[in-house]
Amino acid sequence: MTAFWISFFFVFIAEMGDKTQLVALAFATRYSVKTVLAGVFGATLVVHLLSVFLGEAASWALPTFWIQLLAGLSFIVFGLWTLRGDKLDEDGRKTESRFGALMTVAVTFFLAELGDKTMLATITIASQYQSFVGVWLGSTLGMVVADGLAIIVGRVMGKRLPERAIKYGAATIFLLSGLFTLYEAWARR
Repeated sequence: MTAFWISFFFVFIAEMGDKTQLVALAFATRYSVKTVLAGVFGATLVVHLLSVFLGEAASWALPTFWIQLLAGLSFIVFGLWTLRGDKLDEDGRKTESRFGALMTVAVTFFLAELGDKTMLATITIASQYQSFVGVWLGSTLGMVVADGLAIIVGRVMGKRLPERAIKYGAATIFLLSGLFTLYEAWARR
């Protein structure tokens, strides 16, 4: 149980103000709370499962440069997509991407989390505590709670801010996150 609470606490703290938390906030201005939370939860469950496995195995590592490069480029694509806006059908309703909102959130969040500080924190905690399920569930819940707060803020902002401000704000978050992720990838190389 100690591994659960330690991983919950450290991942929750590490996620506060992190780029992926800002991504969750930005997605919450475009999609429903349930969709964003489900996408974040699914991606986090998988990433932290991988993190705990890596932490316990501790004999091999992911090539973080290529993962961060892919994540950074994905953020930039989503930033440009946000600026372009969604297509409208003949009735003036927004059309969804061919992947759907849930998959868009989950895949983006998954890629953003790979090589991120919360993933590295989970790997570190898993290597120290050797409690696979405790660290996996604790880190996942810590992440989802932190991002859940961002999702709520995103929804509140979405109701109070003009659509144009949300569009440019979300695009800026995605573009800056992408550039920062690319910078981190090249700096670590």
